[in-house]
Amino acid sequence: MRNCTVLLSAVLLLSGCTVGPNYKRPVVAVPPTYRGAVPDETARTDTATLGDQSWRDIFQDEQLRALIRTALQQNYDVRIAASRVLEANAQLGITRADQFPALSAGAGIGDVRTAQAKFLPKFETSIGQVNLSAAWELDFWGKFRRATEAARANLLASKWARQEVVSTLVANVADAYFQLRALDLQLEISKRTLDSRQESLHLTRILANGGATSLLDVRQAEQLVFTAGAEIPALEQQVEQQENFLSILLGQNPGDIPRGQTLTEQRQPSQVPPGLPSSLLERRPDIRQAEEQLVAANAEIGVARAAYFPDISLSGSGGFQSSALTNLFSGPAGAWSFGASLAQPIFTGGRLRSGVRLAEAQQQTATLFYQQSIQEAFRSVSDALVAYRKTREFRAQQELLFESAKDAARLSQMRYTGGATGYLEVLTNETNAFSAELGLVQARLNELLALVQLYEALGGGWQQ
Repeated sequence: MRNCTVLLSAVLLLSGCTVGPNYKRPVVAVPPTYRGAVPDETARTDTATLGDQSWRDIFQDEQLRALIRTALQQNYDVRIAASRVLEANAQLGITRADQFPALSAGAGIGDVRTAQAKFLPKFETSIGQVNLSAAWELDFWGKFRRATEAARANLLASKWARQEVVSTLVANVADAYFQLRALDLQLEISKRTLDSRQESLHLTRILANGGATSLLDVRQAEQLVFTAGAEIPALEQQVEQQENFLSILLGQNPGDIPRGQTLTEQRQPSQVPPGLPSSLLERRPDIRQAEEQLVAANAEIGVARAAYFPDISLSGSGGFQSSALTNLFSGPAGAWSFGASLAQPIFTGGRLRSGVRLAEAQQQTATLFYQQSIQEAFRSVSDALVAYRKTREFRAQQELLFESAKDAARLSQMRYTGGATGYLEVLTNETNAFSAELGLVQARLNELLALVQLYEALGGGWQQ
């Protein structure tokens, strides 16, 4: 009997099938090149793309590197994502265990005594038992194997979700740091400008007291001082708030942030090759996460379809039972039982059919989300390429504007000192020069932020 049971189990296992569709990556329309890419950079397919490089190679400021390292260790979003990976790994272990038999052992001892009745004598006996039992639901239709496939895909999806969090965090820390350095530079410019204008106001008052100029010139000089002075408290507020934001990204309470290179010292890659669009499908964490979610949804169809078929289970137990502990392991004390069962759903009110339809609809949703994620990725790369190229062009023009405005302010001051013009001309050109210098800082910041955006869009940042 035992040999027949083992033989039956082997036959069932060898002949078992797996219902449900096998995963096949959906066909997506991949453009040959990114829109907005420079032809010379697009042709560089033999070198690593910008997205393949580590953030240590992209950001040359050592202090920024230290901040990113701290954020990767302490940021709560990263730590939460890591915990979710552990959850998914444990869930995989729970699901995979259903493929194997469950064994349990037990032992017990008891003493039974009955009271004396009118026609029955009193009775007392001791019973000891030791047993081993097993139960196994055969995965003949692949229900548990498909469920394990789905759980494994969910684990991979959680790992890619963690990589996406890391990539986003690296970009956010770099963005916040560059914005902080831009605010520092604007604050420095405002303070320097305020000192210069206060000195100019002092000289104008001396001239007015001597009758060489009018009180109107004094008031106009005061406007320049007040304009620069009004920028300082607003910038100081933004600096502290930016430090607070960056502290939270680092997983710390709000506090001071150490600085490294100034905004103008930040170096950028000489070239930003985007690579081939087809490689983006393998590199961007959000696309890989969406695909693993699609794999899991595809496997769930097999789990739902397997519910149409009968559940086949094997069970058995064996052990020893005796009223005398000394005879517990003797031959007559042995006891065993084996059995097999089959349960076939007959009427479920459409539950099984609806379960399959639900799984198929979820798989279709996951497919559409995967395809949408790819299109959004192509768009983000194209937007980032255009933004990086145009912000560089804008920064170059802003440099020319600032140089022109600065020289105009210098010439107007010379003309005013020589008595060739009024102070209104100085007021206008000084205001233009101050605005142009602050605008140049913003243009340099936008160029750096566009680089970070392009790096993230190309799937960079999670590589360690």
